[in-house]
Amino acid sequence: MSEYGADYLRRLRVAVERFEAAFNAWMRTQDESDHMSSRGLLPTVWMKAGQDSSEVEQLELTLAEASGMAATAVAATGAYIAVAGVGAIDPISNWSLMSSPKALIAPRDVRMTAANVKGRLDAMIADAESRSESRLPAFSPGQFHAVVWAGASAHWVNHQYRVAVREAAEGLTIHWKERLGRSDVDDTVFWQQTLSPGEPDLDRPKLVWPGSAEDKTTRSMRGGIEPLAKALNLLATGLNLTVRNVATHTRTELPEQEAMERLAAYSYLARLLDQCTIEIASNP
Repeated sequence: MSEYGADYLRRLRVAVERFEAAFNAWMRTQDESDHMSSRGLLPTVWMKAGQDSSEVEQLELTLAEASGMAATAVAATGAYIAVAGVGAIDPISNWSLMSSPKALIAPRDVRMTAANVKGRLDAMIADAESRSESRLPAFSPGQFHAVVWAGASAHWVNHQYRVAVREAAEGLTIHWKERLGRSDVDDTVFWQQTLSPGEPDLDRPKLVWPGSAEDKTTRSMRGGIEPLAKALNLLATGLNLTVRNVATHTRTELPEQEAMERLAAYSYLARLLDQCTIEIASNP
């Protein structure tokens, strides 16, 4: 049964159709071969004589962008192909390999994969629509925060739930480490430093919750609980210790439900972090 909502699956199908259009436009500028003709040593496509190289380059850039969007559909449907000596490969993401010596794929592989993906998506859309008619609310992990789902998606569709959680957790940390230029510190310490109170130090930018530092997460007769900023620090650190570390240092597979709950927690954290402002210390 499909784990995605019908709207999300329809968007993936549109992405594949756009890829096909960009691919066909580019292929009109290329001579086409196959593995039999190239003897496994030569490219399976090369630019036709008399083509304007700048126009071909623009078509390639358009195709590269379209393939990036359509690649998610391959992950969602599992429509990879097996290449001897290499393993599973996504022809839509790797279309540019056709221009390389010893090309791993040929144009036919790309076209067949695109058609296969559309067929699988149609079946998944029908399943999703059928579920939506029931009284149970539809739930799509594909609607999690983009950074979290980008790390999890390829493993989730293969039912590798523990790995999906680990990659999502690490992906979110890497995302913010790269944005803040903090490759010099371990993950838990990174969150502790980045979300701690006080002014940022040189080479240690901080994520700061907007608004008053005294804003409370809730009110009570005793004056509320921890301020939001401090609670966010505890949330990020706690998830790293209880979710990311456990998924990394154990080999016990997670049930789908428990993995989804962990991803949801990281998705919520990711959305909170997006609301923060980045503060950088100025040179004295």
